[in-house]
Amino acid sequence: MTKDEMIAIMASRAGLTKKQAGEALQAFMTGVTGQLKKGKKVSFAGFGTFTVSKRKARAGRNPQTGAVINIPATKVPVFRAGKHLKEAIKK
Repeated sequence: MTKDEMIAIMASRAGLTKKQAGEALQAFMTGVTGQLKKGKKVSFAGFGTFTVSKRKARAGRNPQTGAVINIPATKVPVFRAGKHLKEAIKK
């Protein structure tokens, strides 16, 4: 699903214009991103939780040359599905 497809679904289900739905989706994404940047988690009961995970620095290999490369430590966003979302997918 693309962002435009999600906007179309939001607009039709909420009775909004596509522009309003697009603004709402953008506000949601900006809000989640802002909280994750601050190191906070964003939780929606039953749906899931967005958090930030830290990956340690590690050694890797260049697949073309086989040379060892250093992969620096980084932060990555993580989504864990909630109970209701997991159950809805099973059906």
